Amino acid sequence: MPQPLSKTYFENDDVVFLAKDLIGMQLNTCIDGVLSSGFITETEAYAGKGDKACHAHLGRFTKRTKVMYESGGIAYVYLCYGIHHLFNIVTNTKGNADAILVRAIEPNQGIETMKERRGKAKVDKTLTSGPGNVSKALGISKSHNTFSITGDYIWIEDMKFKPSSIKETTRIGIDYAEEDAELPWRFYNKDSKFVSVK
Repeated sequence: MPQPLSKTYFENDDVVFLAKDLIGMQLNTCIDGVLSSGFITETEAYAGKGDKACHAHLGRFTKRTKVMYESGGIAYVYLCYGIHHLFNIVTNTKGNADAILVRAIEPNQGIETMKERRGKAKVDKTLTSGPGNVSKALGISKSHNTFSITGDYIWIEDMKFKPSSIKETTRIGIDYAEEDAELPWRFYNKDSKFVSVK
């Protein structure tokens, strides 16, 4: 049986390692009593106070970012452009503000529910590619901000599977981050079509 990842796993101080390690693992939600899940195919790492692309750069502490300073293993969900709920995983120990953005998953369980949530008639890569689509398909919203991701509503299982090829590249939509925009901190499964950009 696949084992859910523990809180200790997310307290690792290497957010880049974790972002890559999560590729191939299964992200699960049980929202309104409905199970849905998918294999993580794309992530981005954000390294706390020293990363110009991170919301907590230079120790920025606001109503929105305060969750990032908590101990790893909880959800950081925020609204982007007033439309998309983006699901992030807080990592590292309390006070460090590291996080991983889940950008895409390959749907596995609860696909009919995912299609309903997304208003889709069929399964294609757009169902769960792109961080806003991931959250919508899995039923994750801002109301799940600060939720444990080792609990009954959101959890990740180690499927003991690793893609044959994981691509490392630059993160998306962070031109403002100057030299940090060039860091190869985005990871994706090259063999999956469920990736936002290849």
